[in-house]
This record gives sequence, C-alpha cells and structure tokens, in this order.
Amino acid sequence: MDTVDDWRAALSETGALSPPIVQAIADAHGDRGIQAIEAVSERRVKRYRDFDVVVGYDDEYVVEGRGCTCKDTIYNLDPDEGERCWHVLAVDVAEALGELDHHDMWYSEVREFL
Repeated sequence: MDTVDDWRAALSETGALSPPIVQAIADAHGDRGIQAIEAVSERRVKRYRDFDVVVGYDDEYVVEGRGCTCKDTIYNLDPDEGERCWHVLAVDVAEALGELDHHDMWYSEVREFL
C-alpha cells in the first residue's frame, strides 16, 4: 500500500478516499479524522449561503474558515498549531470530494426555526 504524506493534496488530486488517504487522515488526526470521514459518508456536511454546518450527534456546528462553534475547538484545540476539530476536517474532506450538501438558503434564517 502506498503512503500519503499530505492527505489534503492527495485528496484534491484524486477526488476519492483511497485506503492510503484514509490512513493518512487517521494518522494525522486520530479519532477526529475518522469522525470527519463518517460525517461525510453520512452526508452530514452542509453548505448554506452564509456558513458550512456539520450535523453532529447532539447539535449542529457552524464551521467558518478554520473555526468551529464546538466545545472541542473552544477548549481543547490550538488552531495556531494546526489542530482542527472533526467538524472542520469534515468540511475539508467534503469539499475535496464534492460531497457538500448544498442548501440555497441562509443558515442564520434556518436556525431560527430549529
């Protein structure tokens, strides 16, 4: 099996999750990487006009740029060190695979009804 040094570059190049890319994501991000892949495969990564949203187990999390509204990002991770929660990783993976679930509406308006 080939090894992958930069999973983002490999994913962008191939547009598919191969076993070496999955392994590289898991090696780089551990359980967070696996959760991200699961979220993408379950189509829980959504793109609205204003935000990306990942449907988690208990709530929906807004991802904007490299930031996220989850507690893991707020309390446990250091974005300056390149650490990312699984929600941000899921958006990265979904973008590279073209697997974002697009919604032509504003999430800020949808959220008022939830």
